[in-house]
Amino acid sequence: MTSKPAVDDGLRARKRAATQAGLEQAALALALEHGYENVTVDMICDAGMVSQRTFFNYFGTKEGAFLGTPPPMPADAELARFVQGAGADVLGDLVGLITAALVDQEPDPGILRSRRMLIERTPELLGRENTRITELEESLTLLVLERFHAQGRSEESTPGLEDEARMAVTLAGSVMRFSMQKWFTGGFTGSPGELLRHSIALMRRIAAAENPAPEGARVRP
Repeated sequence: MTSKPAVDDGLRARKRAATQAGLEQAALALALEHGYENVTVDMICDAGMVSQRTFFNYFGTKEGAFLGTPPPMPADAELARFVQGAGADVLGDLVGLITAALVDQEPDPGILRSRRMLIERTPELLGRENTRITELEESLTLLVLERFHAQGRSEESTPGLEDEARMAVTLAGSVMRFSMQKWFTGGFTGSPGELLRHSIALMRRIAAAENPAPEGARVRP
C-alpha cells in the first residue's frame, strides 16, 4: 500500500514540474517576441505569476530559464554498471545510459522547439549551450575511458585510446541529435523514450552491417 508521504512527494514533484514548465514557456514566449536581451526577470515573473524568489529557486539565473536545467546525470549505480560493462558495444551502452537519464523527463515538445529557435538566433545563449555540451562531452569521455581501463585496456597498449573514447561520445551525440531532429520535425509520433529506443535500434543495425576495416587499412579519399 502506498504511504501518504510518498503520494505527497509525487504531488509536489508534479506541481514543481508544472510551475517550472510554465515559467520556461513564459520566458521563451517573451524572448521570441521581444528579444532575449530585452526580457527581464520581472517580466518573466509577472507572466508566470510568481515572485522573484520563486523564480531564482527554480533557475538560479535569468539565463537558466531560457536554456532549461542541465541534462540529468545518471545515478551512481547506473554509472558503475556502465563502467563495469564487459561487452564490446560501448556505443550502444553509452546511448542507453544517456537515454535512461532523459526518458523520465518526457519533455514538452513546444518548449523544446521554442528553446531551439531562441538559442539559434541568440549568440549569447548559443555560446553558453555549446559550453554546456562541451562540458558534458568531456565528462562522458572520461567515463568511457574509465570503462576501457576497467576492461584492462590502456593508452600504452592501445594507441589512440582517448580518441576512441571521444569518437564513441561523438557518435552517441549524433544519435541524440538525430532523435531530436526527428522529434522537432514531427517525423515521429511516439514518445521521446520510444524515439530514442528507435534510434538506438537503427544505430545497432548499421553497426552490425559494417565490417570493421583492418588496422592500417587504406581509406579511399
